[in-house]
Formats: sequence, structure tokens, C-alpha cells
Amino acid sequence: MTKKIEGIVPVMLTPFTETGEVDFPGLKRLIEWYLANGSDGLFSVCQSSEMQYLSLDERAKIGQFVVKQVAGRVPVVVSGHISDDIEAQVEELTVAANTGADAVVLVTNHLDPKKEGSKAFLATLDTLLARLPANVPLGLYECPAPYRRLLSDEELKHCIATGRFVLLKDVSCDLTTVKRRIAMAKGTPLSILNANASIAWDVIRAGAPSFNGVFANFHPDLYKWLITSGAQHPELAEDLVTFLVTTAVSESLGYPALAKIYHQRIGTFSSIRCRVIDYDIRERFWWGLDAILDRIVIGTESFRAKIAALPKTA
Repeated sequence: MTKKIEGIVPVMLTPFTETGEVDFPGLKRLIEWYLANGSDGLFSVCQSSEMQYLSLDERAKIGQFVVKQVAGRVPVVVSGHISDDIEAQVEELTVAANTGADAVVLVTNHLDPKKEGSKAFLATLDTLLARLPANVPLGLYECPAPYRRLLSDEELKHCIATGRFVLLKDVSCDLTTVKRRIAMAKGTPLSILNANASIAWDVIRAGAPSFNGVFANFHPDLYKWLITSGAQHPELAEDLVTFLVTTAVSESLGYPALAKIYHQRIGTFSSIRCRVIDYDIRERFWWGLDAILDRIVIGTESFRAKIAALPKTA
């Protein structure tokens, strides 16, 4: 790796057609939207991508497509790690490596699927490390599904000591834990990517200038501004953080379909179809979904305008 994976790294959506196939033209528009709005990297074939509902062939094609479309402009990391069986894990992670991604991301719960603890975790990890291409950088993802399997300090130290890991998508959602991990990773190739909007500003100020949460699918540029300029404009930063934290609560209203409605509005997608959601989110959240989304859009544009109006510095 010649480029550190940090900054704004959206967890990518997968657009589908109304007939349920992967919408590659929509995926191309989405990639360009991410890049035009300040993204420093892309995380493809992750939970937001509905990876558990993609075939191995689809995971391969999506990963390859993203790598080809990005064409080296920012780092691309790919997962698709959804299996518990070790042979299936080797196969799907090898497929991810063959996409040409800058890193392949291992999901922590599949390293300990029966919740047996560190001994099982490390045994699975060491097996995978021995069988995956040694020249491919790796990442770790504390994916909440099928269960949220957080790393112990000892496990993280072990991973860092291998020299093969370049990122951790942290889902602890705990500032104290994130700070401790930042300290552990200092001076190593490992970047800590925080996924939680409620502590994003605190994590940035603590020394991890990154955000890897789902609302990078709405306004990655606003999180980018916090990283690059928030400290120089503390009053606006505090107002923006309040908006971002409050907005992120709407993830519970049928995400990722909620994000697909937003992208349908701005012309990225033609359909809001999901595989992970089998209900109509407008029908379920009839009491306010579109009104809430309207306010997210209005608030986003308002903060963009405030940022654009700031005096230019030399």
C-alpha cells in the first residue's frame, strides 16, 4: 500500500433494478457521486452493499466493477466475507483479493462464529492468513450481523503484529474504546475507521481523521469538512455535529432503502429495491419518512451553503 486508508470511506450501497438485478449503470453513477463529494476511499461489498444477499459471482463482479471504475483515484477495499465454513471463507476472500482491491476486509464474527472466544478467533485468523495471498493488505470489520463481535485488545494487538492489516472498521460505538485503539495503532499501518456518527467529531479530534458510517451515503462532504476545517470553525462545527448526529438516528427507518430513496431523488438510482428489506418502508413508516428525508436534504444543503460562504483562507 502506498496510500493510507483514512478520511471519508463510505460503505457502498448496491443499486438493483426493479427486476432485482445489480444495476451497474446506477453503481457507476454512485461511485462518481462519492468521489465528487469528497470521499477518500470506498468500502465495497459490505453490509450496506447487502453482501449477505449477493451471490459469490455478484460479489466478484461488483468488486471488480468498483475497482475498475475508480481506476486508482482513491483506495478501494472489498469484503464479501459472509460464511462460517472455513473453506467457503477462503474461497470468498480469495475472490475479493482477485478483484484488484487495495485491501480485503475480514468480518470478525465469521472468525468466531460460535462465540467461543479468542482461541477460536485466532485459530481461524491464522488459517486464513496462511491461505490468502500474502501480498494483499487486509482489514477488519466488526460487522453487526449476524452478531457484533468486537475485538479484544489482545486480538487487535495480534492482528497489528502480523503487519498485514491496514484498517479496522470500528463498531464499538464507544469513544473510550476508540481512543485506546487509536493509541494501539499509532505508528503502524493500521487506520481506525469509526462507523458511529454520534462520536464522529470526538473521534476526529482524538486523532482518527476518518468516518466510515452509513451517512456517508447522504453527505460525505459534510463529514469531510469536519475533518479538514472543523477545528478552524468551532461554532459552525458544533452546529453541524448536532445536525449530523440527529440525522443519523433515521438509519432505523428502513436503511439502506432510505438511502436509496435519497439517491433516486438526485438521479443516481432508478429503483429503491433492496434484497435485505422485504417490506415497503414508506408504508411501515407512513407517519413521517418522506418528511424526515425532506428535512435531511434541506439541512444538508443549508450547511453546504454555510460552508461555501466561509471566508477563503490563503
